[in-house]
Amino acid sequence: MSHSILIVDDEQGIREALSSILADEGYETASVSSGEECLALLDQRSPDLVLLDVWLDGIDGLTTLERMRQNGMTPMVVMISGHASIETAVRATKLGAFDFIEKPLSLEKVILVIKNALEVHRLELENRRLREELGGRTQLYGDSVPIRALRQQIALTAPTNGRVLIYGESGTGSPSCWGTSRAASREPARTKSENSRRRMEAHCSSTKSAI
Repeated sequence: MSHSILIVDDEQGIREALSSILADEGYETASVSSGEECLALLDQRSPDLVLLDVWLDGIDGLTTLERMRQNGMTPMVVMISGHASIETAVRATKLGAFDFIEKPLSLEKVILVIKNALEVHRLELENRRLREELGGRTQLYGDSVPIRALRQQIALTAPTNGRVLIYGESGTGSPSCWGTSRAASREPARTKSENSRRRMEAHCSSTKSAI
């Protein structure tokens, strides 16, 4: 499925040039000339990425970006401008912009930044999905005194950077303890291959004869 990109710029020539080039790259594009039109369109549908000019008629690009975030609109945003200062770029980044591109635009750089932004967007969605799956599989059920004590221990250790040893007989729920601790930690979710490098399992029952 092709990604969708919204181009927001008050110069018609730039909108048309970017639309044509990005269409050739396989992206679905739409374009508007103002921040107000951008917000109105985002109320109806959410593109994967927004190319947003800083200087626009009406509300400017930074105000548009700020209102997007206030309204819970979460597409990746790349700012573009021909007369921007470092302070403008810093503010845009603090508001959640992925990158800042100066005019005159280098088409190669635009395409590269878009690809990088969409890859980050894909990873964020994957992390969110993994967190949801992890939370659904690893809940600790029950309200007995031992279970409540275990939850308290997990709540104390999960936010730390220390190593944790979880042990128990097969079938007692040690993987659930690990998953609950992992979900409550401060670290971002990882893929299965990354998790395998962070978590080491040892099935002691199969190694007793060798000990």
